[in-house]
Amino acid sequence: MPELMPLSALHAPAVLAFELENRAYFADFISDRGDDYYEQFADRYTALLAEQEDGSCAFHVLVAEDGAVLGRFNLYDIKDGTAELGYRVAQHVAGRGVATSTVRELCTQAAAQHGLRTLRAATSLHNIASQKVLSKAGFVPDGPADPADVGGRPGTWYRRELGLPSSPPLT
Repeated sequence: MPELMPLSALHAPAVLAFELENRAYFADFISDRGDDYYEQFADRYTALLAEQEDGSCAFHVLVAEDGAVLGRFNLYDIKDGTAELGYRVAQHVAGRGVATSTVRELCTQAAAQHGLRTLRAATSLHNIASQKVLSKAGFVPDGPADPADVGGRPGTWYRRELGLPSSPPLT
């Protein structure tokens, strides 16, 4: 069974493999990170671990039983009881409820481990799957997102007050 784990130095090779294997898939929904990201991966990864160490971010990986990374789930800009949520899952597990269940789990952890009360997430209008994940995980639309926040595309901010149940929306 996959396990949500805090990002560590030991995950670096699996995270790089995950990013490379899914690069084209991710580019369909968000801006491509460019070749520099991959060429400077080790330095960028070290910087992420430093941000996590200082408490401004909390990075997580969803790890399969074989050690492969199935997804990344991150809390950014942690301050004053709020944070921004970002996530991505491997193409081969997309559409199977993996993102939704892991976002729900991270919401619980965000409140319990980081004392967060509110999470925000931005998604492009084009990314219907991400909109569904957020809605199913208890987020509600919270206004337009600046295209700079969603890879240069029009988008929407979503918000979830933590401590509230994350029941599925009524259909």
